[in-house]
Parts: sequence; structure tokens; C-alpha cells
Amino acid sequence: MCDKLNFDVKLEKQRLREEIWLRLEKAGVARFPLPIWGRIPNFEGAEVAAERLRQLEVWRKASTVFANPDQAQKPVREYALLDGKTLIMATPRLRSGFLLVKPEKVKGREGYASTIKGAFKLGVNIKPENVPKVDLIVTGCVAVDLEGFRLGKGGGYGDREIQILRSKFGSVPATTTVHDLQIVDRVPREPGDERVNIIATPSRVYFVGG
Repeated sequence: MCDKLNFDVKLEKQRLREEIWLRLEKAGVARFPLPIWGRIPNFEGAEVAAERLRQLEVWRKASTVFANPDQAQKPVREYALLDGKTLIMATPRLRSGFLLVKPEKVKGREGYASTIKGAFKLGVNIKPENVPKVDLIVTGCVAVDLEGFRLGKGGGYGDREIQILRSKFGSVPATTTVHDLQIVDRVPREPGDERVNIIATPSRVYFVGG
């Protein structure tokens, strides 16, 4: 029975992913890399959402920011470096652990350093146990609800990243930047799904679950 429930939730999640990808495409707000299907979608207004996050006190107080590597959150990563914050970046699918990028090492090259290629070249590869204290987590989503439950692209890596950091440092606040069309009434839940505390969109900021 439990296996069937889990299977049903996974199907619900996949249906919701496909609904969001289609919604963004139909609205004409999907952005490179295309197609967005199977990805954390990049979207028109990602820079505006990142700027809204940048104005928050939790951002201003953070000296070290952890971020996912997807294109939608590239403006957040670049702002972190421009604002003099240490950036910890997950590598794709966590294959190579994490990358540490120091702002003083990439002066004038913050845009490049905030890409996957640039972070590998200009940053330092570190193991999870060597991650310095993180003050803010940034995660990518396909969908998110106003209780803070998030839906990734299906690999579970976003939840694992948050779990690694919160098990090490306690209740670190987590945030995501998404298009307004990615906010849904309810994200299907499974045990181990992590929640975000802040959602920044091109139009507004939500302070949500947990």
C-alpha cells in the first residue's frame, strides 16, 4: 500500500512538472536553455526576481551563499559575488561535490564565475564536510507552493543539497527564484521533501513555510 502511495505521488509530481513546463512555454516566458522540459526552467524576469531577493535583509546579512547550478539562478549567483559574498555552488547532479568561489578571486569576472564552467575554472572543489558555514541556501524549482514545498526536476538533488547543509548547520533559511507561473496551489509531498522559506518572483516576494 505504501509503495502504491509513493508511486501515485511520483506520478502526481511528474504531471505537475509537465503542466508547469507547458504553462511557461505557452506563456512565452521560457528562456535558454531550451527546451525547458526535464530542467529547472529558466524564465523571463529571472534577473528581476534575483534583484528582489537581493534587497532582503536575509541576503544583506549573509556572508556565504549556497546556490544550485541551474541557469535560472545564475543572476543570484552573480549578485552574490558582486556583493562580496562567498559562493558555494553545487555541481550538476552533485557529481563533483561543491565548488567554492571567493569574490576577491574573481573581481571583474563575476558573470563568468557564476556559470558552471567559470566556477569550475575559478573556484575550488570541496567536499560536503569541508563546506564553510552557509548563511543562505538558494535552490531551483520547477514548481513551489505557498507552504514552501518545492518540486525539482525529479532527481532529488535539490532536497539532498538542502539536507546536507541543514544537517551540518541547522535551520539555514532557503529561498528560490521562480516565475509567478511556477507558483501552484499545492505541491505533492513525500517524506524527505524539503521546504523553502522565501520565494522571489519577478512581481513580488513571499515569506512562506517552515
